[in-house]
Amino acid sequence: MIELTRLNGHALYVNADLIKYIEAAPDTMITLVTNEKTVVRESCQQVIELAHQYKANLLRSTWPTAADALTAKFAHNIEETSR
Repeated sequence: MIELTRLNGHALYVNADLIKYIEAAPDTMITLVTNEKTVVRESCQQVIELAHQYKANLLRSTWPTAADALTAKFAHNIEETSR
């Protein structure tokens, strides 16, 4: 979940996996996959960054060694293509 702010200043927690799209009209409007719409104070870019941080933190907590594994795989692929 990501924490956002409604126009009235109250906190709103949104499941980032349910965001269908975000638009600036001129306020930031989030449409969920359920077609529910919510207007928030944060910019579109801020919502995107919060969603990316949420997903990155989720991946880090479920697969803490992912960075090491992916780095090793990338290095192996480079080594294979240079032969």
